[in-house]
Amino acid sequence: MIHATPMHRILGLALAFAPLALPAQQDGFDRTRPPALAPSPALVVPAVKRARLDNGVGLLVVEQRELPLVHVTLQLAGGGRLDRDQPGLASFVATMIREGAGARDANALQSELAYLGATLSAGADWDNTSITLRVARRNLEPALDLLADVVLRPRFAETDVRRQRDLRLAGLLQQKDQPRALASLAFSSLLFPAGHPYNKSLGGDSASTASLDSATIRAFHAGAYRPGRATFTVVGDIADAEARALLEQRFGAWRASGAERTPAPVLVNAVRAGTRRVFLVDKPGAAQSVIMIGTPGLERTTPDFAAIQVMNTILGGSFSSRLNSNLRETKGYTYGASSGFQWRPLPGAFVASSDVRTNVTDSALVEFFNEMTLLRDSLVGPDELARAKAYLALGVPGDLESTAQIAGQITALAAFNLPLSWLQEYVTQVNAVSADDVQRVARRLLPVDIATIVIVGDLAQIRAGLERLSLGPITVIDVAELTK
Repeated sequence: MIHATPMHRILGLALAFAPLALPAQQDGFDRTRPPALAPSPALVVPAVKRARLDNGVGLLVVEQRELPLVHVTLQLAGGGRLDRDQPGLASFVATMIREGAGARDANALQSELAYLGATLSAGADWDNTSITLRVARRNLEPALDLLADVVLRPRFAETDVRRQRDLRLAGLLQQKDQPRALASLAFSSLLFPAGHPYNKSLGGDSASTASLDSATIRAFHAGAYRPGRATFTVVGDIADAEARALLEQRFGAWRASGAERTPAPVLVNAVRAGTRRVFLVDKPGAAQSVIMIGTPGLERTTPDFAAIQVMNTILGGSFSSRLNSNLRETKGYTYGASSGFQWRPLPGAFVASSDVRTNVTDSALVEFFNEMTLLRDSLVGPDELARAKAYLALGVPGDLESTAQIAGQITALAAFNLPLSWLQEYVTQVNAVSADDVQRVARRLLPVDIATIVIVGDLAQIRAGLERLSLGPITVIDVAELTK
């Protein structure tokens, strides 16, 4: 027989009498209503120190001493808009600069980065090329040596170019079996006409990729990777004066040489279609249909930015949005439905999209247009409006938690000539959005009567249902035309 110890007796007595205390604890507490939240504290953003290297390279520094880490981002203005008549060139060069630099081939470069515990990545979007380095403070200087080699002295060996070119060609070939990729290709080419920078794929096509060689890559690098286009953002365990000194040692002698590569002129602007247009891409045997509904969007500098963000949060910009709640939670048509605006220096697109079961393609389209129409035609309720505003305003501090997030916010805002402190204004603007504001921008922007609709799916199963909806004229697009 096991005898209870004095501690066991004490615990037993505590458990025995605990229920008797519950009613007293519950006096005045209503469990049917959530507790009231205290007012949100004012947003305080980190201080950003600004400077320039002697050659004009911009420098933004945020001192964060919580962890012994430093995050460095080099942003070069231009990106895919510098591709001109060779789609995919900017993104390919961003891939190639990590394939060996200075005296190191790709393996040696990656080995040294691993030895330092550093990560280095590079990529290009439509408007910028970004190269990022993240490393412990104690290894910052040798890591910056590697960054300088990558930016200023990439190898661009012909064997590496051929290998990466073949990998990209294989990836482009695989797009024929990827409905989401096909839908994106079709959507961009239909929404943005020929002569617009966003008409082509950022990753290029087979013809432009096949022509890539070392000479082409070197010429692009010389014309696009120039100090006049460059800005460093440094966030972490370092003071601004020290960051400037370390970068000046490695990038102070950087000079432009040769002809500068300039963005292709915008020969034509994207315009809203005069009616609804439906474009179908056949994917025989597909278990799902990819739906994309959209229209050209607005400039990022629009004074309605906050109202548009609140409106889109309600429509499809959050998990609890109307589109996701309807198509996923209520109808069970999909794992997720969303909407959003592509904010770029040139206006991007508004897109509402989802991957839905093939047999409910027409029904899902009905729900998309029902939700957009409802948001245009009726005011949102106070609770739904308050949730959407809180989702946006209270999410901003979470975007400033890590060195990488702070650097990301700085570089994203810098693309529109906005300082990090603008986030404080944004929170104030979001909290001031009214139900009338939401309805006003919904009526202005949501593509209910005017839309470009792209659907990739099994036409044998979905076409008849789509024709019965009478959304607009239907055009079938050949897959070969999208992936040539």
